[in-house]
Amino acid sequence: MKQKLKLIKKYLQKDSLRKLIRQGLWIGQYARRYWKAMVLYTLLGVMGTGVSLVSSLISKDLVDIITGHETGRLISTFAAMIGFSIGNILVAQASGYASTLINLKVDTEIKNDIFAKMMVTDWESLTTYHTGDLVTRWSSDASNIANGILNWIPNLIIYTVRFISALAIVIYYDPTFAIFALLGIPFSALLSKPLLKRMSKNNQRSAQMNAKLYGFNQETFSNIQTIKAFDLIKFYIERLGSLQKEYIGMRLEFQRMSILTSILMSIIGFIVSYSCYGWGIYRVWSGVISYGTMTMFLSLSGTLTSSVNSLAGLIPSAVSLTISAGRLMDIVEMPQEDYSHDKEVEVFEKKYRMGGIGLVVEDMGYTYHTGTEVFKHASMQAFPHEVVALVGPSGEGKTTMLRLILALLCPKEGRMWVCAEENREEKILLSASARKLFSYVPQGNTMFSGTIAENLRTVKPDASDEELIEALKLACAWDFVEKLPDGINSAVKERGGGFSEGQAQRLSIARALLRKSPILLLDEATSALDVATERRVIRNIMTDTYPRTCIVTTHRPTVLNICARVYAIKDKSCRELKEQEIEQMIREF
Repeated sequence: MKQKLKLIKKYLQKDSLRKLIRQGLWIGQYARRYWKAMVLYTLLGVMGTGVSLVSSLISKDLVDIITGHETGRLISTFAAMIGFSIGNILVAQASGYASTLINLKVDTEIKNDIFAKMMVTDWESLTTYHTGDLVTRWSSDASNIANGILNWIPNLIIYTVRFISALAIVIYYDPTFAIFALLGIPFSALLSKPLLKRMSKNNQRSAQMNAKLYGFNQETFSNIQTIKAFDLIKFYIERLGSLQKEYIGMRLEFQRMSILTSILMSIIGFIVSYSCYGWGIYRVWSGVISYGTMTMFLSLSGTLTSSVNSLAGLIPSAVSLTISAGRLMDIVEMPQEDYSHDKEVEVFEKKYRMGGIGLVVEDMGYTYHTGTEVFKHASMQAFPHEVVALVGPSGEGKTTMLRLILALLCPKEGRMWVCAEENREEKILLSASARKLFSYVPQGNTMFSGTIAENLRTVKPDASDEELIEALKLACAWDFVEKLPDGINSAVKERGGGFSEGQAQRLSIARALLRKSPILLLDEATSALDVATERRVIRNIMTDTYPRTCIVTTHRPTVLNICARVYAIKDKSCRELKEQEIEQMIREF
């Protein structure tokens, strides 16, 4: 007893019980949403149990009628048995259909909800997870939660009702038979304890392994060009083989445990079944019960054993549910982005959009979660009809500055805001809500599979063909798009496949320009363009009548002499360069 108390104390000290309760409550918030579906599923299950038990009673009467030669009741009883058998089939099919329908609905709704929560999770926190792991959590774990909500509590009720009702019938006809029918319960209870611990570990390992495999496959297919270029095909095939070997080993270990459990449960089932057979034959020979009652007992003993096993099976199922809940809670309970100023930003944009909106960074400091300080007392500003450049060595913080402007990262000190050109005292502090004021072209290829028109319209679904062409002309992309057989309806492959890097960049810029946001951020967005085209794109943006504020990061100083201001990002600072310094950079390039 003392040993058990120590174990319980140790368990509580680890906070495991509290964590389990939290996970259960988290699942409960979804269960409350779908209580009607759960009630319907439970009623169908209980109805099926009732029909099955009545069928057993009719079967008993039928055997007694046949063995007693009571031909007068034979036809009516036989007809009743057929009717209830058909009813049992119909209830089972209706229950299966309703379960599938409800499950699909709940699964999609929960996934949508989890997806929405993941999308507004703090970006820096989210980047600590591999995208393969995130997809696995969203897909597999969310589906597990959906299945558990619809099945766990209803099945608990259904199996309990099935067990109690079957036991009540057995006791009513012969209480001694119940003793043999319940022989397997203590053994099932003893088996469930060690299985519970093993099941928890296995579920965690399985989820981690699935995420690892998914992540490997995703990265491999996304970077197949690089793999081929470096002649790494053999390495990746061997790496996949290693992961698959690890996966097979894990699955076989699970299978061995499953086989051992199945063998033990089968042996217990045999013992219970043959004990029931022996006792039933003895009671019939003793004249205590009829043949029909014996056949009913044998049928119900199977029902009792299966009900107990099903109830025991709910325990590892609950463990699996809480593990899935914990994995999802790790994501959705991260800090959330601040969208509380949406209405304020909408009003501000509507009021000042046509006059132009500028950006000011004042005495800003930022340090990564890892402890690496990137900015200290950094300041800059950009206003409508200006192109402002951020230059500096790679890795010094140019992209980080744009992420701070987009509120993907939060400054540790200082202030960052947008202001109206006509009244610079009218300002809105930067937050996730303020992103609707920005268009952004990040580094790399950001085109999606589809057509050129579909890609552009992701930022403005109602844009006309004329608006698309106008944006393409500003980005110097119309020159090659109009020569394509299908023009703006030409297909774009995954990650911009079918176009050169420079063409894909210009399409990305056109998409950003189409949105007509007050502030445009270009992060090395012209790096794949030749100098002449790069200057044309920047000039087009400058001479466009729309009052746009444009901020570009660049390694190439070739466009600096057409920028309103140039800021050097270096040594944790953001310093405006003088004209002589800009000219020197251009000469030294």
